[in-house]
Amino acid sequence: MPKQLDDETLDRIFAALSDRTRRRILLRLRSGPATVTELTALAGLSQPAVSKHLKVLGDAGLVRSERDAQRIHRIIELAPLIRAAVFVSQFEQEVDARLDRLEAHLSSGTDKE
Repeated sequence: MPKQLDDETLDRIFAALSDRTRRRILLRLRSGPATVTELTALAGLSQPAVSKHLKVLGDAGLVRSERDAQRIHRIIELAPLIRAAVFVSQFEQEVDARLDRLEAHLSSGTDKE
């Protein structure tokens, strides 16, 4: 995947994840598909508000729709979440090293790093 496209994809994923309502919707979808009506009850929002959140999640690739007779169910897509986790995990080693240095510093009882 070209770098620019990947950057744009990550931007959409992280923008979608930046809202707590959208994160709550994703947490609900972890347990299985849900309709907009079911998600409206969960979020305590109007149907149009939930639909707007679902559009953002869909544009980021985090949610897809499936029609079942008269209903449309929303289903979580894990691949974009994995992509975001891989990006964040790049910093894990550096963060761990800094925490280890902080722990050593605090254990030493000195003011020097």
